[in-house]
Amino acid sequence: QGERKGTNKYYPPDFDPAKHGSLNKYHHSHPLRERARKLSQGILVIRFEMPFNIWCDGCKNHIGMGVRYNAEKKKVGTYYTTPVYRFRMKCHLCVNYIELQTDPANCDYVIVSGARRKEERWDPGDSAQVLPTTPEQRERLAVDPMFRLEHGVTDRGVLERATPTLTRLQEAQDAWKDDFGLNSRLRRRFREEKKTLREEEEEAAALQAKAGLSIPLLREEEEDRRLAALLTLRAPDSYEEKQRLKRSEISQRSWFAPGTGRAAGGALQKLGFGAGRALKGPP
Repeated sequence: QGERKGTNKYYPPDFDPAKHGSLNKYHHSHPLRERARKLSQGILVIRFEMPFNIWCDGCKNHIGMGVRYNAEKKKVGTYYTTPVYRFRMKCHLCVNYIELQTDPANCDYVIVSGARRKEERWDPGDSAQVLPTTPEQRERLAVDPMFRLEHGVTDRGVLERATPTLTRLQEAQDAWKDDFGLNSRLRRRFREEKKTLREEEEEAAALQAKAGLSIPLLREEEEDRRLAALLTLRAPDSYEEKQRLKRSEISQRSWFAPGTGRAAGGALQKLGFGAGRALKGPP
């Protein structure tokens, strides 16, 4: 409230600079408002972002790096001349409180209570990173000329081995330097592809309406065109041709079922007709 009124340059009629000093004192408010409600205890409420992945001890849930909390910031000591701050926040999934503390000696954060860190550390040498010089190496570089000479030779060897990779990375970065041109070409290609897709959809919709199809049509591929070119155009048999072929098949087929001829010959022999005699017709 005091910040807003101070920014707006509004001063009440009974405001006396000699008596009140500032608008915040006039309104009996702090410039930080609710964030400074525990300032008498040395605690300031800030917006804190989780520096790494952790597991909450209260609900056993995972809290990812970058999740933000309203944390109580408090100075708890010093490392030489660097202050050490502690941050206390409440888990957004349960009632458990998490406390983290700065570690200036290692340029890191440490968990005091309420959670445990998810270990995702690795050796920088395994990922071919440039390792910083340790304090012991810096001390030897300052007092040992031979070690300084060997260290310089080693650094030059590392640089010679990394030069091709750095050159390729620089060339790749230069290729992407013209952001406007790349964006223009990409958008132009997207517009062409969108136009082609719209034409194919219209053609497929027209074919479905013409053929009365309710199934979706797949996109035509080059393999489909090649197979269609190999096929011979030939009209199917008409209804009359099918009927003629069917009549021809029926006329050439025997009137009796298989085995009927032998049964008829045995019956004739029983009636007294020889196998070689022919039946005579009526006079």
